[in-house]
Amino acid sequence: MKPIRLGMVGGGNDAFIGGVHRIASRIDGSFELVAGALSSTEEKSKASGEALGLAPDRCYGSFTEMAKREARLKDGIEAVAIVTPNHVHFPAAREFLKRGIHVICDKPLTSTLADAKKLVAAAEKSDAQFILTHNYTGYPMVRQARAMVAEGALGKIRVVQAEYPQDWLTTPMEGEGLKQAEWRTDPARSGAGGCVGDIGTHAYNLAGFVTGLTLESLAADLTSFVEGRQLDDNVHVMLRYAGGAKGMLWSSQVAPGNENGLKLRVYGEKGGLEWSQEDPNYLWYTPFGEPKQLLTRNGAGANAGNQAASRIPPGHPEGYLEGFANIYNEAADVITAARTGAVPEHLLPTVHDGLDGVTFIDACVRSSARNAAWVKV
Repeated sequence: MKPIRLGMVGGGNDAFIGGVHRIASRIDGSFELVAGALSSTEEKSKASGEALGLAPDRCYGSFTEMAKREARLKDGIEAVAIVTPNHVHFPAAREFLKRGIHVICDKPLTSTLADAKKLVAAAEKSDAQFILTHNYTGYPMVRQARAMVAEGALGKIRVVQAEYPQDWLTTPMEGEGLKQAEWRTDPARSGAGGCVGDIGTHAYNLAGFVTGLTLESLAADLTSFVEGRQLDDNVHVMLRYAGGAKGMLWSSQVAPGNENGLKLRVYGEKGGLEWSQEDPNYLWYTPFGEPKQLLTRNGAGANAGNQAASRIPPGHPEGYLEGFANIYNEAADVITAARTGAVPEHLLPTVHDGLDGVTFIDACVRSSARNAAWVKV
C-alpha cells in the first residue's frame, strides 16, 4: 500500500518537535511528507520546505492556503501533522478537518478551554480522524502496564504517583533568544499554563491511560520560580479519582539534574507497578508480599500490548522515537481503515483526550489562583 500523503504545519528549521514527527512518520514507511506550511512567514516556510526536499509549489506561506489548495489537488495530502505552538492548534486543525483531511496534532490540544471545546465539535462534525500525539502511550511497557491494571493484577487502585521533572528552564532562557523557551513561557502562545501544559499534561495523561481512572477533583499549586517569568515553571497537584483512588503529580522545568524524568508509580490492593521514561524498556511489578519482578520489552512475560508495540528482540533498546512511531503507525492503520468507513478500536489519544488535558490545565490554574483550593474537574 502506498504511504499516506502527509502535510505539516509548523516544524520548520530549528524546531525540535517537527523533526521528531517527521522521523516517527517515516520509521514504518506509513507516511510520506509532501507538503508543508512550516513556519509563520512564507520566506521561512519555503526555505524549510526546500531543505526537506519538498516541491516548491507544495511549500505554503500559511496553513489556510495549504488546506485550500491541497484539498483540491488530485494527489493532495490525506493527513496533516500540526506541530506549532499551542495557540495555532485550533485554527489550523479546523481548516483541515472541515475539508476532510485527517489531523495528527501535538499536545496540548489548544491554548484555551473554549477553543478545545470548539475543536471537539469540529472533529465530531468532520469525517476525518483526529489523533493527539501523547506519544508516551505508545511505549511497549506502558501498554504492558495498562493491560495488567485492566486485568486486575494490582487489584483495586489506591494510589497514583506521576512526576515529570526537567531542568532546562532553571534560568530565564526565554530572554536569551531560545525559541522553544520563548513561546512556552508566553501566555499568548502557550495558554494559561506553562509547565503544567507543556509536560504536566503528559504525566496526567499517562496516569489516566495506564490506570483507566477518571479524575474528579484536584488541588494545585503552580509556581513561577524564575523572576519575571509569566507562566508556571513548577507544579504540585493532589488528585482525587472516581472510586476513591488518590494521586499526586509533580512537574517541573526548574529541577537541576533532571533531563526528562517522566515516571509513573501505581499501587493497588494486590500490588504495584513502576515505570520510568528514561529507562523505558523495563517495568517493575511487585505483587504484595513477593519479590519485585522485572518485566522487559518483548521479553519473558511480555503481554500482547507489549509485543505489538515492539519492533526488535529484547535487550536491544527502543525508546522515544520508536514509541512516537507507534502513534504514527497506528494512526496510519486508522486512516487507512477510515477509507472504507470501518475504523477499528484503538488506543490512540483522541480529541476527547485532548479536551480532558486542557480541562486539567484549566482546573489547575483555577485551583492555584484560589490558594490551591480543591476544584472539580
